Amino acid sequence: MNEADPSQSQPRPETGGNDVEAVRRLQEGYERIRAELARVIVGQDEVIEQLLVAMFAGGHCILEGVPGLAKTLMISTLARSLALTFNRIQFTPDLMPSDITGTDVIHEDRAAGTRTFQFLKGPVFANVILADEINRTPPKTQAALLEAMQERQVTVGGERHELAAPFFVLATQNPIEQEGTYPLPEAQQDRFLFKVFVGYPTHEQECAIAERTTGGPEPAVSEVFTGRQISEFQQLVRRIPAAPDVIRHAVDLVRHTRPTEPDAPDFVRKMLTWGAGPRAVQALILGGKARAALRGDCHLAVDDVRALAHPVLRHRIITNYSARAGHYDADRVIDDLLEAVPATPAGIANDATVRRALSS
Repeated sequence: MNEADPSQSQPRPETGGNDVEAVRRLQEGYERIRAELARVIVGQDEVIEQLLVAMFAGGHCILEGVPGLAKTLMISTLARSLALTFNRIQFTPDLMPSDITGTDVIHEDRAAGTRTFQFLKGPVFANVILADEINRTPPKTQAALLEAMQERQVTVGGERHELAAPFFVLATQNPIEQEGTYPLPEAQQDRFLFKVFVGYPTHEQECAIAERTTGGPEPAVSEVFTGRQISEFQQLVRRIPAAPDVIRHAVDLVRHTRPTEPDAPDFVRKMLTWGAGPRAVQALILGGKARAALRGDCHLAVDDVRALAHPVLRHRIITNYSARAGHYDADRVIDDLLEAVPATPAGIANDATVRRALSS
């Protein structure tokens, strides 16, 4: 999966070549990052976990949530805790691709009497990019991020410019305003490792937010990892072993989202137009490896794969009119899919389970 494939030339973490010790260090750092974020962000534990899993897997995320849920604050605080550069790009209908990538400008050397083109870097040249309301800009500008996300470079005037490593794109969408928006094409959504939903806080959390944000200054956040260490840990994640049975389970989950597959459950045939492609399998396995490492495990387990089914699959499956008419969204399909494809060799659930899913 290209968008989750940092340079393979990165050195191993400085732990004497011991990957087990490196996993322990990563777990300890993960707990420290969560503690630093908790000083600024109230709640959103699952969202923070998924963001960190995606980052250490080397992927990108779409965040969907209504305004005012601290998405920008969460991302900027995460960048500070990891000593990463951060840029926020506000996507608007008049935004041009060069406003993102940068452009060539004329540089005049009066002493030599010459004029040359000089590349002026755009805001995409940072470690963490917040693409705010990405669906408010036309497809041409949206596509300007594709090369950066997949190839970790931009091409301007026929010349390639490498981006900083690590590189992490977080694109936000507002689910309630559809006027004047340009929905991301399915092919571009597939480039994002996860789609993460940011929900409302609980009553207690909202009271804490009100007290904290109307009081004194924002607490300082300590740096936990450097950019180089993150790149090293991304390579460590790729070395986490995955048993063949676990890989087969990830493949089974994805293949059973495809209505044209012979073994697809009846509710998939009824509710979906298109299923997920092979990139979803890669995302389940690589994201699962990152989740395992962050929790201190040195191997990929089936539970790691299944825990990421929703953020990996929800933007890669397309529901049809029957599903939408019955308020049967992608997450509900994934719920039934996890029940229909259990974590045992038993395979697809019996007809009674399928009938229950269809009738609910």
